[in-house]
Amino acid sequence: MQIELILLVLSTLFFASILAGKAGSRFGVPALLLFLGVGMLFGSDGLGIHFDNIKLAQMVGTVALSAILFSGGLDTKISDIRPVLGPGVMLATVGVLVTAVATGFILYGLLDRHLGVSLMGCLLLASTMSSTDSASVFSILRGRGLNLKHNLRPTLELESGANDPMAYVLVLTFISLVGQGGTPHWGSAIVMLVVQLAVGAVAGWIFGKAIVWIVNKIDIDNVALYPILVLSGSFFVFAATYYMKGNSYLAVYIAGLIVGNSKFVHRRSTRNFFEGISWLAQLSMFLTLGLLVNPHELKEVLVPGLVISFVMIFVTRPLSVFLSLAPFSKYTFKDRLFVSWVGLRGAVPIIFAITCRAAGIPNSDVMFNIVFLCTLTSLIVQGTTLPLVARLLGVSEPPEEKPRVENFDIEFPEEIKSAATEVEITRKVLEHGSHLMDFRLPERTLAIMVKRGDSYFVPTGKTLLHIGDHLMLLTDDEQALADTLQALGIEQKKESPTPSKREWSSVFFDDED
Repeated sequence: MQIELILLVLSTLFFASILAGKAGSRFGVPALLLFLGVGMLFGSDGLGIHFDNIKLAQMVGTVALSAILFSGGLDTKISDIRPVLGPGVMLATVGVLVTAVATGFILYGLLDRHLGVSLMGCLLLASTMSSTDSASVFSILRGRGLNLKHNLRPTLELESGANDPMAYVLVLTFISLVGQGGTPHWGSAIVMLVVQLAVGAVAGWIFGKAIVWIVNKIDIDNVALYPILVLSGSFFVFAATYYMKGNSYLAVYIAGLIVGNSKFVHRRSTRNFFEGISWLAQLSMFLTLGLLVNPHELKEVLVPGLVISFVMIFVTRPLSVFLSLAPFSKYTFKDRLFVSWVGLRGAVPIIFAITCRAAGIPNSDVMFNIVFLCTLTSLIVQGTTLPLVARLLGVSEPPEEKPRVENFDIEFPEEIKSAATEVEITRKVLEHGSHLMDFRLPERTLAIMVKRGDSYFVPTGKTLLHIGDHLMLLTDDEQALADTLQALGIEQKKESPTPSKREWSSVFFDDED
């Protein structure tokens, strides 16, 4: 294919996916599900793009997952996950193991008779789907703005970011057993698991510290290269840990945690850069996986796939959650039910299924189609209903509104604890006078800039303000912001999903956000 044709196809796919994601967000449909749908639409059974390169799909998925895990760690506060470290680790280890074993034995009873899959094959299939998908969890929890009670969000994010290593080791173990057709050596499998987790954790911590040190010490004239430097570091962590015989998925997530909770230059621009990279990685990964599947082949596994989905959603996932969280009394029954419902499957199970196909496992094509169907079912059934289930169980609160400053492209260092507020001058704001000195602003509030039309200027006390002007104010903190808005006669709206641009918008900056 000519490079021009490849670029044309890729740009069309990306554009269609973004439009689909924007349209789907209005109806509560996860963007990742739509990315998969666009890939299937343009695939061999749709508009005719034939894609069956397993190695390329595996490479795209691995690179994308590395960026997603690092970005997830970068945006996670250690102060948030420290109180839920025990539950998160239990869900990421014991929960994955229970899910894999329980699902595997149930699958053996279903598939041995109909498809002739062995017990080890069923345990392998269950292992590919035993972990919750970090891309799906991060995307839906953060993209939908769910404000969960009882530290449920950091618990779920820690689980999804840290449970891939356990599932990966199980997949590799059962691939080896299926390929050899021998007796399981559980002792060596346990040793491999412990070594991989230990090496991955230590490597992630050391490399994360190294990235922060290098970024702070190196002096680059072009500041736009700092985020690229961090991205290069994240890929280095993933690859180097692999050659150290550690778990790369755990290492890159921990490295992201270390970097995201450290002070380094251009931290905010780096976070913004990785937010875009994370979405690009998710879009690329799900598009590729959507192109790889042939929808007509899903008919053959429709019944067993739906049965397996039902078993995992309503039986084995709740079983693993309730067993894992049994030692932690702070989680209520409704909390555990909600955690059970967030057993989202996504790209990771499909990537593991691709690994099985690349290894030449018997019936791997059938396994891939089952995993793909289960992923679709999970995103449709669980992904679209998370906000509804959270409200029904009473584990969510109205979101805290933090609108953005839209007309002033100004960023403050994160060490400066402040709240920047943008106010549009209306007739009501001018009731006490049109000069800035008439506004009776609190002592801890500064008027720093005015936008009038396409012009910007710094005001003084004698500045005459007009209706339609945008005034940027700087205050100490959230309370000072509330006092400022009250002094201007502006009602602060916190529960509206889309704040009125005609009234006010603000964004908060502090050392931890």
